[in-house]
Amino acid sequence: MDFLGIDLAEPMPLWQQVAAEIRRAIADGEAKPGERMPLAKDLATVLGVNRNTVLRALRELRDEGLLEFRQGRGITVAGTPERGAVMAKARELVAFARRQGYRPDELIAIIKTIS
Repeated sequence: MDFLGIDLAEPMPLWQQVAAEIRRAIADGEAKPGERMPLAKDLATVLGVNRNTVLRALRELRDEGLLEFRQGRGITVAGTPERGAVMAKARELVAFARRQGYRPDELIAIIKTIS
């Protein structure tokens, strides 16, 4: 993966910049679904940031559905940017439904009726 780099003068937190770099690599096809990601310590060295900064970015991307963490297999690219966008919208919907008093099973039933 080719990284454009991290800008220490940028007001965006470093971990968000790292996540953005990895998202871009996935979107550009540099990192394809099923491929293993480099180790966090190696990414940290290449980007010139702390390993914990990289780990926070990787966890964010896992939560977005772009990366998958597997015991003994490391971190692999799980999806595409489109999948990540769908995951983000699904999280928004779940949060909205919870605020409206709906349980997960009720939300699933609603989705099934309209799909």
